[in-house]
Amino acid sequence: LPTATVVRNCYWIQIMDLFKEEKKTENGSPLAWRMRPKSLEEFVGQEHILGKGRFLRRSIETDRLTSLILYGPPGCGKTSLAYLITQITQSHFVRLNATTAGVREVREVLESARGHRFDPRRGKRTVLLMDEINHLNKLQQEILLKDLEEGTLILIGATIYNPFFALIPALNSRSQIFELHPLTEEDLKTLLLRAVKDPERGLGQYPIQLEEDALQHLLRYSNGDARKALNALEIGVLSTPRKNGTIHFTLQVARECLQKKTLLYDKDEHYDTISAFIKSMRGSDPDATLYWLAKMIASGEDPRFIARRIAIFASEDVGNADPMAITMAASAMKVVELIGMPEAQLTLAQAAVYVATAPKSNAVTRGISKALGDVERERTQPVPSHLQQGGYPGAKRLGRGEGYQYPHNSPEGYVEQTYLLDKKVYYEPTDRGYEKKIRKYLETIKKFRSVGSLNREVKK
Repeated sequence: LPTATVVRNCYWIQIMDLFKEEKKTENGSPLAWRMRPKSLEEFVGQEHILGKGRFLRRSIETDRLTSLILYGPPGCGKTSLAYLITQITQSHFVRLNATTAGVREVREVLESARGHRFDPRRGKRTVLLMDEINHLNKLQQEILLKDLEEGTLILIGATIYNPFFALIPALNSRSQIFELHPLTEEDLKTLLLRAVKDPERGLGQYPIQLEEDALQHLLRYSNGDARKALNALEIGVLSTPRKNGTIHFTLQVARECLQKKTLLYDKDEHYDTISAFIKSMRGSDPDATLYWLAKMIASGEDPRFIARRIAIFASEDVGNADPMAITMAASAMKVVELIGMPEAQLTLAQAAVYVATAPKSNAVTRGISKALGDVERERTQPVPSHLQQGGYPGAKRLGRGEGYQYPHNSPEGYVEQTYLLDKKVYYEPTDRGYEKKIRKYLETIKKFRSVGSLNREVKK
């Protein structure tokens, strides 16, 4: 009986300890929040702006901050950096979220900031952390300008959107803009291993065995997002039963916690990706072309938009170097309309690879641009009388169409006559692809004016 009692008491102690561990974690903040850095030395990544001797790091360490906008993808450390700055600075700190803050809240912060600034006992500037600052409307942004200009307020804005698109120019001009990059796999590995070992803020109180292939899965599928990686780790640890007193975080657990990689594809990424797609086709790189096409497809881009860009490219960058390119692009547009996704991705891939590997020429593009420039800027040339319409009654009395020579009446299909009073050269074909033949033909016409010579040269 005494032995049984001891065993029963030990069992009870083990259950209570486990309950306390899990209760502490459940009642606390998420792991990603708890693991936020407490100092610049703890901050991981963004060496391009926070490395030793960098401007932003010097500004933080000396408490000489000006207003700044932190711009980058989710989970790269924008809010963590903002909170770190507020812990170091000696200024009064206020936080708002632009998704819920109205004009009244912004005005209240500004009134409070003026009170702190001109209070002889305190005399502190106010630091306003504005999460999701891109959601501020134009009026809210303009309200901030006067106090930013006078130095009453220091603004720290965080956004995933390009501030040059999302914010008014006046606010951008009053702020330093810092772009944060997605974390590297090495950065994420540092954060995850730190969280596993930290007994106070992390998961160090748990007996975790994190397998290497599981760790690699978290690194790869979190796609540079520290929040996503840490949340997946926490979910896996808290939901995995212990085996022989140890939580085995296996590849299967990692796959269950982080099943699919989420792609960031906002307005910025939309334009950047289509730009990379077009430039890869122009650079005759079919592999890069397919990669950027795959990214757009996986991100849910409208296939009709992609097809239109391929069609534009076929005329703009391939042109007459391969006249079949525009036919291929037009066919792809029709197929996309008829069958839709996901099958149409094969058609888009075929058309994109075709124009990427086709010989390139922008001679038509340059020609029409030059001609449009002349039409818009110079005096408009009159239509030569022999090219004017001459099929209506009275045209002959006006001399319309007289002297026009029909080229098809010539055996060679060409006759020498004036088509532009002030002759200019707009189309200059290259010596690539089919344009090489076009160029040769035009040079032949220019060189040989006699019918016999032209006939022999064209046959040649």
